[in-house]
Formats: sequence, C-alpha cells, structure tokens
Amino acid sequence: MAKTLYISNLPFSVTEAQIHELFSQIGKIRDIKIVTDRYTGSPKGFGYVQMVSEKSVQEAITRFNGYALDNRLLNVSEARTNDEIGDTVGGLTAKNNAAGGNRI
Repeated sequence: MAKTLYISNLPFSVTEAQIHELFSQIGKIRDIKIVTDRYTGSPKGFGYVQMVSEKSVQEAITRFNGYALDNRLLNVSEARTNDEIGDTVGGLTAKNNAAGGNRI
C-alpha cells in the first residue's frame, strides 16, 4: 500500500524532477507534489512524495531527514492523514466543540 512522505524546508528552486531523482534512489515513486502559492505559482517550500512501499517510506525518512539539498536541510516525515490532524478552523477543532473546548 502506498504511503506519503511530507518534505519541508525544500529549496524554493527545487523541481519535481530533482525530488524524483533523489527519492527514486530508495524505491518506486507513485506521485510527487510540490505545493505552490495559488496566486503566484511560487513554491511554498514543502511538498509530498508518495512511495509505493512502507519499507521505502521508512528508508527515505532515515536517509533524507536532515539531508542537505542546495544548502537547506530537509525535514522528512510520514504525512499525517486528515483524521490524525482533525478538522481545524482557526486553531479550534470540531472535536473540542470549536467554541470553548469541552466546557459545560
């Protein structure tokens, strides 16, 4: 089953081809997405790499977390799902009633 990596502190000049070249050393890649600003199209400095196997994900984290790419140290971790993050609006979550926590 495919797993997704979250990569932050990417150089703003990095391309999907560069990310593919780097992470394909570990294993097969299903998808790459470098997040860009919706108005300017400029990269925001983070992105996602979807690897085909769990083993590849763990190896990529071990190998590339702290890896220097264009003088920037990458932060590589397993991406969290929406369920893990929760539905947030302005720092308030739907789980804590969004209007004052669990107050009675």
